[in-house]
Amino acid sequence: MRLNAAIVVLLTSLVAATYGFGIYLFAQLVPDMQASLGFDFSYVGTITASAQLGFLLCALLAVWLTPKIGGGWMIVASGALCALALLLIPLSKNIVVIGVLLTLLAGTAATVFVPMVDVIARVVAYRYRGLAMGLVSSGTSYGVVINSLLVPIYAAQGEWRSIWWLVGLLTVVMTVLVFAVFKKGGLIGQAVPQTDAPVTAEVALPSLRMELIRPWVLLIWSMNFWIGFATFPFQTYLSSYLRTELGFGVQYSAQVWAVIGFVGMFAGLVIGWLSDRTGLRAAMLLVYGCVVLAALIFVIHPAGYWPLVAAVLFSTAFYPIFGLIPAYVSKLASSSAMAVSIFGVANVMQGTGGMLGNYGAGLLANHSGSFAGVYAAISGVGVLLIVLTLKLPREAPAAIPAGLTLSS
Repeated sequence: MRLNAAIVVLLTSLVAATYGFGIYLFAQLVPDMQASLGFDFSYVGTITASAQLGFLLCALLAVWLTPKIGGGWMIVASGALCALALLLIPLSKNIVVIGVLLTLLAGTAATVFVPMVDVIARVVAYRYRGLAMGLVSSGTSYGVVINSLLVPIYAAQGEWRSIWWLVGLLTVVMTVLVFAVFKKGGLIGQAVPQTDAPVTAEVALPSLRMELIRPWVLLIWSMNFWIGFATFPFQTYLSSYLRTELGFGVQYSAQVWAVIGFVGMFAGLVIGWLSDRTGLRAAMLLVYGCVVLAALIFVIHPAGYWPLVAAVLFSTAFYPIFGLIPAYVSKLASSSAMAVSIFGVANVMQGTGGMLGNYGAGLLANHSGSFAGVYAAISGVGVLLIVLTLKLPREAPAAIPAGLTLSS
């Protein structure tokens, strides 16, 4: 059990590195890197789009490659590539090279997260997968918190390169530990089994292709699209709404973001624990309900302390969402190969929804002259997600986990 717990904690640390450092650190260092390297905001937009494309392509790569080399090797290799890219950024003075490295970092976020549904199914007992994936999905918030501690110390002195060095070295340590623990647990060099004991008779079909077009799988893919469509623009336009339209100052806006990050550190673990007791569908209904309420606050009464309440609600939903879906998939998929395929496509759908959501929200705000319509639309999507969740089949109350269950 201790070995299994260590694996889950280390997976969380790699999510902190690939998402927290690899995707979100650049956003915090844009002004400092601009002053040093001389690029403009159009280049920032180009990098953002390129990184999203890198994430989508690497999610597909992970679907294809994980069954061939195994989830363990895929995760370790992705962690090593992430560490290398983080360490190369402070060495480069070429903005094109830095853009390529940031795109590569976004790709490692996908290639780390997609195989986790396979690894979690192997090392975590069926009844605790919601808790495990909830903790892993909160890894991003831990990375963001580390960023927030380092940026004021070093960036204020013009030492933004030192931050990349520190997180890169930290990621090296994480990757070495992951390799050592994975090797001890027998996860290195182990390809995804093509046939496992079925989780339920309902999903035990002879053809993987037929399994991938079952109604519950199509529902999951649809839900991931709408999750990206709603949650990405919620964050993208939050500061603009607070500061340019609602008239809040920089400090208040920072407080809202701080609440999102702090609550996110615990939300995944708490909601994951709850999902193992109430069922994953019930937990999904809770988090989508939080999205609806958070968005409605910004439509109906975005004044006083209410944006902070909305931040708590949104963070309670946002981080657990990305653990509940893979936990659900791992419980209903009839094989590890099927689970990886479903979750890989789900990541592509999520990224596509995020891109379209951001673009559509920008058009809507420009046309209406207000962000209120954007958050009203997000609330509507939250209601749609509740409806789709009610159509999902319930996971079995108990089952033999697919793949291996490691001993301590």
